[in-house]
Amino acid sequence: MPINADYRGPGELPEIIPVFPLPGALLLPRGQMPLNIFEPRYLAMVDDALRDGHRLIGMIQPDISHTRDEARPELFRVGCVGRITQLAESGDGRYILELTGVARFKVIEEIAALTAYRQCKVDFFPYADDFVARKGEEEVDRTALLDVLNDFLKANNLKVDWEGIESAPNEALVNALAMMSPYGPAEKQAMLEAPDLKTRAEILIAVTEMDLAKKGTSGDTGLQ
Repeated sequence: MPINADYRGPGELPEIIPVFPLPGALLLPRGQMPLNIFEPRYLAMVDDALRDGHRLIGMIQPDISHTRDEARPELFRVGCVGRITQLAESGDGRYILELTGVARFKVIEEIAALTAYRQCKVDFFPYADDFVARKGEEEVDRTALLDVLNDFLKANNLKVDWEGIESAPNEALVNALAMMSPYGPAEKQAMLEAPDLKTRAEILIAVTEMDLAKKGTSGDTGLQ
């Protein structure tokens, strides 16, 4: 995990964090998420995160189904905070950065902030296990996961580095596949909120199997 800070528990993270609402974006502990930042409010968010020293940004999905104001959508109650571990300036006003996931959080409340970006008071304690790397990975059905991955690749005529996949620990494998999966916000949120790695893998397997079955029935094997 390319991260200098050593977060050993929920008490080492701030109670109030900036949040970046992004539909379909799934960040998980110790996963890496690339971001292309160009909106002025989020450029300011990155600047403030760096200036404050914590370098933390909370990734969270907007809850469109319960939103009345599209300009300020409701948020799901669970997100994942990440630390800025790579940052580059594009030369045209953008930031190209990478977040490394630290831990999930529950939103207690959104605060009335003076910043253009949104901030929330959050609770990391329900996800204290996120601070323990590779916890529960021995319970993952790796064979079933690789089988459904193979079916997905064949259905979409895709190739991957199987040597790299086979050498990856279960936590890294499950979380990377979940983050890269082509599914919608509801499925991504279900994987985010899974109580443990085993359940997250089971959700990913079930969603993929259902999607493959649906595409096979319709004669369209291309997942979008």
